Amino acid sequence: MDGSNQLGEFLRARRELTRPADFGLPDPGRRRVPGLRREEVALLAGMSADYYIRLEQGRDKHPSEQVIEALARVFTLDDEGVAHLRALARPATRRRRRPSQPERISPRLERLLDVWTDTPALVVGRYLDVLGNNRLAAALNRCSVKGANQLRVIFLDPETRQIYADWERVAAETVATLRTTAGTDIDDPRLTELVGELSLKSEEFRRLWARHDVGAKTAGTKRYVHPMVGELTLAYETFSVNGHPGQFLIVYHAEPGSPSEQALRLLSSATATAPSAELTSPAARPGA
Repeated sequence: MDGSNQLGEFLRARRELTRPADFGLPDPGRRRVPGLRREEVALLAGMSADYYIRLEQGRDKHPSEQVIEALARVFTLDDEGVAHLRALARPATRRRRRPSQPERISPRLERLLDVWTDTPALVVGRYLDVLGNNRLAAALNRCSVKGANQLRVIFLDPETRQIYADWERVAAETVATLRTTAGTDIDDPRLTELVGELSLKSEEFRRLWARHDVGAKTAGTKRYVHPMVGELTLAYETFSVNGHPGQFLIVYHAEPGSPSEQALRLLSSATATAPSAELTSPAARPGA
């Protein structure tokens, strides 16, 4: 990854994803390039074409707030997208990088996870490495096993396409989450290694990473097809872990009285006495 022109790469990606038809422009089928032309973006944002081209090419990297708001309007960015655009336009002063230390879950939080026997819960780190989980989370989904990296499992383990009923949506949201947590620090060695590996091994990841989508998964629902208990629809909530920047606690729950709640209870009962090794698939183990 080359982080020298992050702003330009983001603008180009969003321009190519913006539909000309939304602005009453000619049929995109007769265009040589996807999305809007640079000159069209400039016109819609009320700036000169030369200035916008300089932004994309990295010859000007610090647009004003007025320009940021105009571009956000053209590209229909949500709040997280606008915040990301501002961060790219006004990057924080970088301090000398300290040697990275392995991310670890606190022992107290790990004990708390174990207490929640009827609630799938896990803790992930900055790069979506699973730092800790309880038994029910491991039984529910191989992406939730300690030592796994969720991106590696989603994109490199074919079985996740059967586990996730909406695999394409889950994959896109997970990549957007990585973009959000990484922020503008995309030359971090751990991130470079992970993105490089996935870009080489997965065409889907390479395509989604090139979109420059951002979005933190703070809450939502996921649909699973579990080989033991069938289909489940679970809601999830995400919480920042105090004192451990970049770590998030993710807790899943089912609608009270729903078939999914019954399936989750059945899964909890069925796996309550199973050896921990049986809950960990080879694809989710460290180093797999």
